[in-house]
Amino acid sequence: MPDPAAGWTSLRVEPGTAPGAREAALAALFAAGAQGVHEDGPRLVTHFPPGAALDAIRAAVAEAVPDALMTVEPLPAVDWTEAWKARIGAHAVGPLTIAPPWLADGLDPARAIIIEPGMAFGTGEHATTRGVARLLAPVLRPGATVADLGAGSAVLAIAAAKLGAARVYAVEVDPDAIPDAEANVRRNAVADRVHVFEADAEALLPLLAPVEVILANIISSVLVMLLPSMAAALAPGGTAILSGILGEEREGMLATLEAGGWHMVAEDAEDLWWSVAVVRR
Repeated sequence: MPDPAAGWTSLRVEPGTAPGAREAALAALFAAGAQGVHEDGPRLVTHFPPGAALDAIRAAVAEAVPDALMTVEPLPAVDWTEAWKARIGAHAVGPLTIAPPWLADGLDPARAIIIEPGMAFGTGEHATTRGVARLLAPVLRPGATVADLGAGSAVLAIAAAKLGAARVYAVEVDPDAIPDAEANVRRNAVADRVHVFEADAEALLPLLAPVEVILANIISSVLVMLLPSMAAALAPGGTAILSGILGEEREGMLATLEAGGWHMVAEDAEDLWWSVAVVRR
């Protein structure tokens, strides 16, 4: 099979700082057939396939921005079917490690969560996933029942099972995510404890109650909508762990939680994201 990267060329354009030069260079590149342009500091970088009329493309850019500096280089041959894997790492979160299958060698199966990256959200690459996992270990008691709302890949449901939960309900409304979640549950040998449901969390949660722990890594507006259902479903002394909240939303979310009868017991912040463990007052 021919290498799909063979013969591709990188064109780097430094348009300078004259007013309108950057915009003119961008317009010239797109008019010349560029499918996308990456901004690398002061440079504009794009790629053209084999057979592209590079002299004509450079002439078009020079006509639009006479002072532009341009560099043409052949792209190295890359097998993108494998190269993307370099962007997925293994992540230690408390006593657990989340890793893709190709980084699983040598990991303790009892403390490893092996997730095959797919369409479903949750590979350990996002700070919200890691925030929930870090908050989970200290509050989960052996034998607990857990509901994971917006389960995605089921990574957090699997984490709960590995940490000692006896029963975990992974609830996901997106039908495209369900096959990934079920495959991950089987891959991690927790199918006897983790049960995947395609359902609306607000509708299903009352049927799962009471639960000792609720996990919800969802956008903040949906979290706020679900808070009354979570309060009704939690067993006495139970904990809800919420994520998907931007750090700038922290104070507003704390006020909403306080007004709804919740009390913060722990929090976690990473990058732009904030996660919180709360109990009922």
